Amino acid sequence: MRDLEQPFLNTLPTSNEAKTILCEELKSEEEQDAKVFDYANRAQWLRAAVLGANDGLLSTASLMMGVGAVQKGAKIMILTGVAGLIAGAFSMAIGEFVSVYSQYDIELAQMKRDGKVTGKEKLPNPFHASMASGLAFAIGSMVPLLGAAFIEGYKARIVVVVAVVSIALLVFGGVGAVLGKAPMIKSSMRVLIGGWLAMCVTFGLTKLVGHVAI
Repeated sequence: MRDLEQPFLNTLPTSNEAKTILCEELKSEEEQDAKVFDYANRAQWLRAAVLGANDGLLSTASLMMGVGAVQKGAKIMILTGVAGLIAGAFSMAIGEFVSVYSQYDIELAQMKRDGKVTGKEKLPNPFHASMASGLAFAIGSMVPLLGAAFIEGYKARIVVVVAVVSIALLVFGGVGAVLGKAPMIKSSMRVLIGGWLAMCVTFGLTKLVGHVAI
């Protein structure tokens, strides 16, 4: 009986081996959790950047279309776009900073209540979020500005702005769909139609107000 039990006992890990195996398993789980957290965090920032660029694109384009409804000069239309870029980028940056800093304070306070002293570096960085949001908005705003910058004719300028903005909306909608794992065509068309609606309403209402004021 002892002879039969001996091979079985020899296959059992010693206490040191068991501790080593347990540490390796815990380390592997922590690494997997870190990878999942890093991926989720990265996807969150990418999605926020795409949304910020889409906001910059659409708000600046709508502003330019609104002014273009009552002022046919290229200079005033471009100056309006530049003003929208600067104001919007700073507004987005400050808003993102305040929002992420509030989230940072809440998560840090929860970690302290839970007695966790590590992992602080994994919390969202308000400064990075602020810079990313403002920069993404500015990049999106550059699309309609570049589209209008080199076109002299009024009608051609309007058509070019709508065309380049439509292409950019499709691209941003597709990227957002990929990041959110949503249907690409449906999401892109939803973003495109929403952008057309925003530009048309802004153009029409501004033109109406311009006629009434005159």
